[in-house]
Amino acid sequence: MGLRKKNKNPPVFSHEFIVQNHADIVSCVAMVFLLGLMFEMTAKIAVSFVTLQYNITIPATDEKDESRILYHYGFKDVATIFFYTLVAIILHAIVQEYVLDKINRRMHFSKTKHSKFNESGQLGAFYLVSFVWGACILASENYASHPRNLWESYPHTLMPFQVKFFYIAQVAYWLHALPELYFQKTRKEDIPRQLVYTSLYIFHIAGAYLLNLNRFGLVLMVLHYFVELLFHISRLFYFSDEKNEKGFTLWAALFVVARLLTLSLSVLA
Repeated sequence: MGLRKKNKNPPVFSHEFIVQNHADIVSCVAMVFLLGLMFEMTAKIAVSFVTLQYNITIPATDEKDESRILYHYGFKDVATIFFYTLVAIILHAIVQEYVLDKINRRMHFSKTKHSKFNESGQLGAFYLVSFVWGACILASENYASHPRNLWESYPHTLMPFQVKFFYIAQVAYWLHALPELYFQKTRKEDIPRQLVYTSLYIFHIAGAYLLNLNRFGLVLMVLHYFVELLFHISRLFYFSDEKNEKGFTLWAALFVVARLLTLSLSVLA
């Protein structure tokens, strides 16, 4: 991902115009859906893009309990994922322009380091948010404290709002990484590697969602994201000072521990 030097007046809809202004273009598209919520004629269509679909109210079984609203998946989720893919592209551009580009100008990285720094910066931010978000869900739903809940009453066709939204956001983020290869002018030699790991994320996360393994998949994502967060933080420190390699040693150890925990959960759950 090379530094983007903006031309004053690139031709409209040219390659350079789209790359420079892709966040603004995508923001306009997302705004169309939000404005659609304001009008009765378009509200029904806009809602299917902006809000989660397929909610079911579960009545309370006891006077002390309250009714719960749970969700299942369906074809309309594709529209929701599309909208939040647009949101992910916008957030990616904000992090890039207001955080990473400013650091790059100060550090004067080489072209290769610049590309890897941007990659680790973006993924580090994503893994941090996803790990904290996922850990909060595990705590609130008691999935971590009671591992039996991961498999009891399978298939888990219904899920709480926060679990479904987490999966929608995860799929949307990894889908957004595909057009970002074009928007960020990714080097040709880096494209195959990024396509492979992005596709694997989409395949496994969507698989857990569609096969009703949302609880087990959530635990695995939190474990995996914590380890990957440590790797990218170590990588960022390494770029600032190549003597900082201790983080990679810790990452290697935790990588093995995380894989062992994954196998243990699969057996014990």
